[in-house]
Amino acid sequence: MSLTDRPSNERPREKLLQRGPEFLSDSELIAILLRTGLPGQDAIALGHALIEQFGGLYGLLSAPSSALTKTLGLGPAKTAQLIAVLELARRTLREEMAQGVSLSSVDHVRRYLKLSLANQVYEVFHALWLDARNRLIASEELFRGTLTQTSVYPREIVRRAIHHNAAAVIFAHNHPSGIADPSGADEHLTEALQQALGLIDVRLLDHFIVAGLAEPYSFSEHGKLR
Repeated sequence: MSLTDRPSNERPREKLLQRGPEFLSDSELIAILLRTGLPGQDAIALGHALIEQFGGLYGLLSAPSSALTKTLGLGPAKTAQLIAVLELARRTLREEMAQGVSLSSVDHVRRYLKLSLANQVYEVFHALWLDARNRLIASEELFRGTLTQTSVYPREIVRRAIHHNAAAVIFAHNHPSGIADPSGADEHLTEALQQALGLIDVRLLDHFIVAGLAEPYSFSEHGKLR
């Protein structure tokens, strides 16, 4: 059965326009992006199967394009649409932070960092540079490492802080292992960075560790920042 065979009030697009997106299931929202299904499997059923296959909605939308294009039912067009959704979410949160709205809420920062880092295969070190009013100046990847570690150089970080004329910064890095707890090296690095940045009057507001779908670990919330 195709979507056109369903009653109009059960078709995802019509349902969204008539009742609002909050009344649609995850599978129905994905079906709007997919538009078509497979023989014997409409777009809603295909959406449900994809969500199951990738371990949830986030797993599907954050999957690399190489994994998506190898999946039955997803060609280049559908893959591009799914990737675009996640990128739009990232950019929306980044715009909010640029206006100084999101930084008052740790949850907003967590969501942005999860969208940006959680699905990275390699360990990366990221910085959110802020002005004196905690508005986002720039979001940038500073270092990229291996599956288990990355090298971070305080001198380069100080140089980037001066380049952006930043007043504060939030750091984040990911643990591809899926474990968000900080290592001794993470704690030592954070202390060294805080000291180096303090010499040029740049405040380190927090350092997050992102690990898969787990809640990012906050150094500030755990009392590990002076």
